Amino acid sequence: MLFIQLLLAHILGDFVFQPTSWVKNKLKFKIKSYKLYAHIGVHSALLLIITLLHQNFWLGFVVIVISHYLIDLTKLYLHKKVKSNILFLGDQILHLFFLAFATYITKPFKVDFSKIFTEQVLLLITAVLFIVFVAPILIQLIVKQWEPEKDKLDHKQSLKEAGKYIGILERLFVFMFVIFDKWEGVGFLLAAKSIFRFGDLTTAKDRKLTEYILIGTLISFGLAILTGLIYKKVIQLF
Repeated sequence: MLFIQLLLAHILGDFVFQPTSWVKNKLKFKIKSYKLYAHIGVHSALLLIITLLHQNFWLGFVVIVISHYLIDLTKLYLHKKVKSNILFLGDQILHLFFLAFATYITKPFKVDFSKIFTEQVLLLITAVLFIVFVAPILIQLIVKQWEPEKDKLDHKQSLKEAGKYIGILERLFVFMFVIFDKWEGVGFLLAAKSIFRFGDLTTAKDRKLTEYILIGTLISFGLAILTGLIYKKVIQLF
């Protein structure tokens, strides 16, 4: 319960009650930014209000406030040196770690990893990793023999690596639809992709390119469906 309260305070402080103007001010003035200290003040107030001055929370409170300040300050100085998505992810992971640590020193708890990483969970993780990392390689190996000439693949009008992430997302959605027996979702996704692709392929007027994309799409969907079916079959054995 305490961790959830701390997480709520963190979300409110970092995302709800922190205007964009504060973020810009912090990036510009860094340690001299008064918005940085205002941000820490808001966090401190939220922690006290949401936890309702939880008994023995004073040490956890100090840990969270100081760690939050140091993490945010470090992030400001790494802003132009590290990619923003990596910086954001690392920032949030560190915040969550200190929230958990503050919870532990206030109200000690024991984590039973054997109950977290059960065979079912490990199977799910394996299936997802296969869909995200292994499937793209298999698809690339299969369709490589039919790959169109580079000048026919107009990458200039496409977002960087957009196709890669679209493929990952579509396989994850298909996998999810299969394991939850929502086959209509698979049909909807396939139809939606066909509609969006139809315009591009019509403009291209290239039969080989059309067939190449169609083969890749069907293999992608097929691997996701097969993975989902195997997952459902194996999960019944546990």
